[in-house]
Amino acid sequence: MQHPLFDRLAAAGQQHVLAHYPALTPAARRQLDQQLATLDLDLLARLVREEHEAPDWAALARRATSPPAIELAGRATGPITPEAARRAGAAALRAGQVGAILVAGGQGTRLGFAHPKGMFPLGPVSGRTLFQILIEKVVATSRRYGAPVPLYVMTSPVTHDETTTFLAAHHHFGMPTGQLRIFCQGTMPAVDAQTGRLLLARKDSLALAPDGHGGMLAALDNSGLLEDARERGVGYFSYVQIDNPLAMLCDPELLGYHCLARSEMTTQVVRKSDPHEKVGNVVMVDGKLRIIEYSDLPDDVAQRRNPDGSLCVWAGSIAVHVFDREFLDRIAHQADALPFHLARKKTPFVDEGGVAREPTAPNAIKFERFIFDLLPWARNALVVEGRAAEVFAPVKNADGAASDTPTTARRAMVALFTQWLRQAGATVVEDTPVEISPLWALDAAQVAQRLAQSPPARTIDQPTYFHE
Repeated sequence: MQHPLFDRLAAAGQQHVLAHYPALTPAARRQLDQQLATLDLDLLARLVREEHEAPDWAALARRATSPPAIELAGRATGPITPEAARRAGAAALRAGQVGAILVAGGQGTRLGFAHPKGMFPLGPVSGRTLFQILIEKVVATSRRYGAPVPLYVMTSPVTHDETTTFLAAHHHFGMPTGQLRIFCQGTMPAVDAQTGRLLLARKDSLALAPDGHGGMLAALDNSGLLEDARERGVGYFSYVQIDNPLAMLCDPELLGYHCLARSEMTTQVVRKSDPHEKVGNVVMVDGKLRIIEYSDLPDDVAQRRNPDGSLCVWAGSIAVHVFDREFLDRIAHQADALPFHLARKKTPFVDEGGVAREPTAPNAIKFERFIFDLLPWARNALVVEGRAAEVFAPVKNADGAASDTPTTARRAMVALFTQWLRQAGATVVEDTPVEISPLWALDAAQVAQRLAQSPPARTIDQPTYFHE
């Protein structure tokens, strides 16, 4: 008997995915049927056709100018002062208008860690995981401002079950019942780079991959959690990714700049120290803010300098944003708001003879969406500079790499906590690891309050973890 989807697949030149169907068990057939039923074959064909129609990034980059931004230099005399921003952000938090989004769909593959990256133990003294470090910031913020801060955690199909089990086993690290919601991003099928034909990971499964951090928007909407946020009175989302332990979730100052500027999307950046730093570059092109990836930035543009010697393309994206919920509501149903980006990757597959193949070179095209592509659509989009030492310590590579490793992240955490303690009057012996839980103190001001109430030993000369 012919498969009910055979004609559709054949018309698209994809009928080969049914080559092993007759030999599959009923359960295996159901799995493949479910995957095939959700395929948008027209979209897939269009994406494959447009493979070579990517934007001319070099041309865009050469038209780019520095973004209008609230920079660290001169901030005190700007149109919005830090004090005014902090007051506005604190008011939004006290009113229960802020929710948090934590994107945590990645695995720790590049770390050599066979689990979701959020489970990676990073605390320099405590060994706390990335999940605990970031979730405790939300719990501490809610306590500080006396209002709920719902947290929406995005997983991927490969991390979802393990993540939900892990968080439940740790009682969601103190998040009140009902305040932490978990949702799963979607997937896109991989296709053969030469033919555009769908790849099978197994005889009963397409080769699927998460649809990128830009998949957050559709997943949040499809799961009903955008509506959940509206019902809770959330007007603003603080968005961070799981691999940055210094990310300032629900930072009142950043929220305040967003509110007072009436921005629909605010992005935090750090000043690049190197022209070829591996971060996205926030620029203004043709009157719109956008991000050009470091790999797409021509060398002559990357090297451009201002008269004072500073980089023209200076604003490095750290994937920390504030969104208006109403903006996400509006844009979630706009099909062209988030384009797909195409990447060539090595992808194992099963051929039509049923033989498993392990390619030695990139053989497949994968499709991803990036959340920063919302910038050109946002009204009054805003860029706010942060100090890298205070807001950015990504964990992307295993120790031994040149940068963005667990060791470099721990070193940055210890340096920041040491600074807070010394500013509050404590003596920390050089090279002594110290760590501060957000539940003990969220920032330098709370560290000073804590030490004034209960001073520690005058000299901290051994590894110390300050926590409740």
